[in-house]
Amino acid sequence: MFKLNRLTDYAVVAMSQMTRAQDGLCTAPSIAQETGVPLPTVAKLLNVLAHAGLVASHRGAAGGYNLNRPATDISIAEIVQAMEGPIALTACVDGAAGGCESESFCPMRGNWDKVNKAIHGALSEVSLADMLPGPGNFLPGAPDIADRHAKRIA
Repeated sequence: MFKLNRLTDYAVVAMSQMTRAQDGLCTAPSIAQETGVPLPTVAKLLNVLAHAGLVASHRGAAGGYNLNRPATDISIAEIVQAMEGPIALTACVDGAAGGCESESFCPMRGNWDKVNKAIHGALSEVSLADMLPGPGNFLPGAPDIADRHAKRIA
């Protein structure tokens, strides 16, 4: 089974909560309280997400965290990569050497790149805004994911 790490799921939850901030800033304790994710976990997530450039940290008494871009401009692929590294089902990602003792004679060598790229492409098509709860378009002006997919295959 292909399964994302629990921290990646929590990262999407935390970032989704950040879209609801009235003044644009959220604190780690407020995110923890609103989401039910433990505070130490939220603090760790925010550190990783800030390092990846997806959120910004603001120090001081009135500080907190905010998204670096609108939720419509942050892809799920970016969040997954920030939390887990390259998106790949196998060790042979982008022809990387040394991931498998059978790589020199493997008939699948390089072919998994097609699958990895397809998964990356699919996750890139889904924005953080698409993950927000609610029917239809989640944010004003956000195109529905089904509409984007239909336009892509038309």
